[in-house]
Amino acid sequence: MGERLGYAPGVFDVFHVGHLNILRRAREHCDRLVAGVCSDDLVVCLKGRPPVVPLSERLEIVRSVRYVDEVFVATVDDKVEIWKEVGFDVIFKGDDWLGTEVWQALETEFAKVGVEVVYFPYTVQTSSTLLRRALGVQARQNLSGASGQLAGPLHKEGGQVEDMSYEHYAIHAEKEVFTPQE
Repeated sequence: MGERLGYAPGVFDVFHVGHLNILRRAREHCDRLVAGVCSDDLVVCLKGRPPVVPLSERLEIVRSVRYVDEVFVATVDDKVEIWKEVGFDVIFKGDDWLGTEVWQALETEFAKVGVEVVYFPYTVQTSSTLLRRALGVQARQNLSGASGQLAGPLHKEGGQVEDMSYEHYAIHAEKEVFTPQE
């Protein structure tokens, strides 16, 4: 049997522990891992706003992660078209996409060509959206002459600051969902 090539697509903007968790877990399920990083234009198309961190810097950050063997610049959102170019055997995504119409259709298409879809637990305690909001607060405070301190932690639960470490994540988010091939 040949080498199992994995593909982990993402924007990877404002890189955080959730990104690292996906890449770490993806690498455990393949021999080589390609991280697909969305181009700046594709991010604008998908999200309606440019990324905080430009493509060249996002590529350098993701390329430097030890679990990643190669980076690929995604200029289209069509994962089947990307598969034709990259030739991966398995694709990884956060389980926040599990059961969505888009990914159910992709599962069907990928099953036809023998590509496995694997979902990993979404890291709920942090996200690029939360970090962007926090940075927005920081920027507004800096502009108004405030101390530069954030208004509060990014995520609170029961009045305690949520631990964002990998160990916390591993204890609270153990499920992985594998979509079987047909």
